Amino acid sequence: VFGILFGAQAPIGENSNLTGFAWFLLCAIIPWNFFAVVNNVGLAAVTDNSALVRRVAFPREILVFSNVVFALVQFGIELVVLCSILLVVAGAPILPYLPLVALLGIVLAIFSSGIALALSCFAVYFRDLKYLWTNALQIWFFITPVVYPPSLAESQLPNWAQTLLQINPMVHFVGAFRDLLYHAQIPDIQRSGIVVLSALVSLAIGWSVFNRLSPRLPEEV
Repeated sequence: VFGILFGAQAPIGENSNLTGFAWFLLCAIIPWNFFAVVNNVGLAAVTDNSALVRRVAFPREILVFSNVVFALVQFGIELVVLCSILLVVAGAPILPYLPLVALLGIVLAIFSSGIALALSCFAVYFRDLKYLWTNALQIWFFITPVVYPPSLAESQLPNWAQTLLQINPMVHFVGAFRDLLYHAQIPDIQRSGIVVLSALVSLAIGWSVFNRLSPRLPEEV
């Protein structure tokens, strides 16, 4: 359906020789769904546990990280199923890259956790944030080449829009998963550096925001 809707055709896997829009889509949409789930459950982590936050003193970031771990387990199961299918379809070429897929999943979890930490506090002070964030995620989804190949955007967007695309961290996360699982190749140094730096910056900012705002959470929640 997405392929018909966007007029998109999946490229042939560079080293795997994979073909099929379904595989191309799944290599990107599964990581995206994990990112979206972590942010949505993170946003509600404090507000959904308001009674506990008011009555008990404990490290409140646990509320966020427990949801991240639960989502990460689900994500891991989905990746195992996908990798098993791709091993049957594509064969040995992707096998050496499976440990890197697991590592990339952890890096994505770190990136997502940073955003979730900040959102969990902001949601206490701005009750309508969950509605705004839902719309923001939808926009973010469509400006990330999940349901269409990056080449489609590059051929149709002006230069300034392509620049915005390149500073979108999820473009590089999605691209890295496709590199490993669909193309059976290691992401280039630039893409690898961007995903690692994005994860570290996101976690640092998210934790800083959380530490700054969390002391007042029992009063505001």
